[in-house]
Amino acid sequence: MISVLLADDQVLVRDGFRALIDREPDMHVVAEAADGVEAIDLAQRHRPDVVLMDIRMPKLDGLAATRRLTAAADGPRVLVLTTFDGDEWVYDALQAGASGFLLKDVRATQLTDAIRTVAAGEALLAPSITRRLIEQFVTRRSRPAPAGAVPLTDRETEVLRLIAAGMSNAEIAQQLVIEHSTVKTHVNRLLTKLELRDRAQAVVFAYENGIVRPGT
Repeated sequence: MISVLLADDQVLVRDGFRALIDREPDMHVVAEAADGVEAIDLAQRHRPDVVLMDIRMPKLDGLAATRRLTAAADGPRVLVLTTFDGDEWVYDALQAGASGFLLKDVRATQLTDAIRTVAAGEALLAPSITRRLIEQFVTRRSRPAPAGAVPLTDRETEVLRLIAAGMSNAEIAQQLVIEHSTVKTHVNRLLTKLELRDRAQAVVFAYENGIVRPGT
């Protein structure tokens, strides 16, 4: 059972999300927060698997709350939900440690599927938020790492490039003609070596360190 915490300053929005989530047989809402400070407190108290986090909230915004929650080794996965789809929101959400980013106009099935995806450790971006948005913003910030600075094997680097391209483990396995379990091993190893939390952080790392170039 996937436990979910809702963090949004609008009661109506929280009510809608709770209704959608609680009708699913494999997930339930454990708490609701109206601001970032309350979100942190309730997350520490209830230990949810996933936090649905709004960006614009009083007392402490969703990005700052996300940074604090994901800083803990046993912190929850965070799925950012917002009405804004600007470049900076996407990048900053991923930089803060969010595992996913969705717009609030998604369909019910997209929301619940997103929760399952993030709970399973996968990265997720809304279909309407293209990789171009991330690339354009990262290009203005990134500085390629010196050659040899990343302690990855050639295969792990190849897997990282495919993760940054948005491929799932199954798609990577098909692309490289290797077993699905082998891909999972490579992904786990590269995340451990680079001290990254999940695939979302791996995407940001790949762009920032020049492993993937914008537009390639």
